[in-house]
Amino acid sequence: MSETGDVNGSGDDIDIEVVEVVTGEVDSDGNLIVDDAVMLVDDEGNILAADETVTFATPEGDLVIDETVSVVGEDGELHVVDEDVTVVEAADEG
Repeated sequence: MSETGDVNGSGDDIDIEVVEVVTGEVDSDGNLIVDDAVMLVDDEGNILAADETVTFATPEGDLVIDETVSVVGEDGELHVVDEDVTVVEAADEG
């Protein structure tokens, strides 16, 4: 997906592309870890904003979901503007 527009107020049109990278692995304790990063990238390859969600799932069924939203600052670095952590514990059977 790609958009074109004057996003920086300079009068110049730049292309912006949405890039998503999803990785997953199982650690030595059997926890499933999935990292889903969605980024807005300009036509020069610079990341303008990012939304990263990392999910940890334990073999017991517990979940931890950590979402971080960042935007690029005037210094050219990404800065966190919002972070939300959700913990869902598996129900005990018995």
